[in-house]
Amino acid sequence: MTTRLRFHSVREDRPGHKWVSLFERHWRAYEKWFLCEGDQARPSFLETRRKLREYMPELMGTFERLVELAGGGDTAARFLGHYRPPPYIAGCSQAVWPDPRRPVLVRNYDYSPDLCEGTLTMTCWNGRRVIAMGDCLWGALDGMNDAGLAVSLAFGGRRAVGDGFGMPLILRYVLEFCESVDEGVRALERIPSHMSYNVTLLDAAGRIRTVFIAPDRAPVTRSLPVATNHQGRVEWHKHAEATNSLERESFLISRLADSEETDHGFVRSFLSDPLYSTAYRRGFGTLYSSWYRPKTGQMALFWPGATWRQSFADFRESTRVIHYLQSDHGYAEPGPDALLGTPRSADQA
Repeated sequence: MTTRLRFHSVREDRPGHKWVSLFERHWRAYEKWFLCEGDQARPSFLETRRKLREYMPELMGTFERLVELAGGGDTAARFLGHYRPPPYIAGCSQAVWPDPRRPVLVRNYDYSPDLCEGTLTMTCWNGRRVIAMGDCLWGALDGMNDAGLAVSLAFGGRRAVGDGFGMPLILRYVLEFCESVDEGVRALERIPSHMSYNVTLLDAAGRIRTVFIAPDRAPVTRSLPVATNHQGRVEWHKHAEATNSLERESFLISRLADSEETDHGFVRSFLSDPLYSTAYRRGFGTLYSSWYRPKTGQMALFWPGATWRQSFADFRESTRVIHYLQSDHGYAEPGPDALLGTPRSADQA
């Protein structure tokens, strides 16, 4: 059995009609999800706005513009604040190839194809260009900015839920207003998250950090180039076993330790077992892989047999339809195309 997902690349410097099209395409599903626990389970607009102003005041102008474009309704405004949203769980693997000349952040995003926007955007909302994979209409799952900072998130493998923001909005804030790993780490340590996440950061100077974030304890920052779905030790054993979190972590560490490994081989390994998952029916199949080179402003989304390269210098709007073969486990061998190289348009990838 197969399913498919349509990916779009969209360039819009300021929120406008293209963002409105994104909103109209996804709002009905997001509204249903946002209210799945009942309207009273979600914070009021006044509380949402107050928390956003307290922790990320620099985003207020963009937030107010998006609320206006969304029609100014109460539910949409509360949703766009991303404060205490319903809980959600994913998989994901991420790691940095630490070559000082050509460092690259690589990740797999493992989730349900029914719950992915599939939109890659290049924006300049606050004076800084940002390329990011979108989530929840203006959040980011992974991305980089033109200051040379790249970030990626993975679920932290804990069931605790608390007061805080959805991590995709926090990553958006980091990409909009931070220029280095150190600045990004300070933001991540300061802004509360509603669930546990592992965030890996890489900047143009080659600095690497992974921050273990949780709603019920202080963030922990480590000089780690690898993160899967646990935070040091496994706390949610069923989730770790179902997603092979320890196995994926061990595999990535071994690839980084291999003296004969190359950056190309390392990137290709994300399309192989145990990293690449086809467990779409269980909600954590690999929907896309991506790599970011913040030093050169280049990035790509890639799948077995297909690569979609973009860059700040040459960002092209286009569409890709990806077909997935559903199973409960397993992986797909990588296709023959080169995954790293000179950026080119999507139509040529």
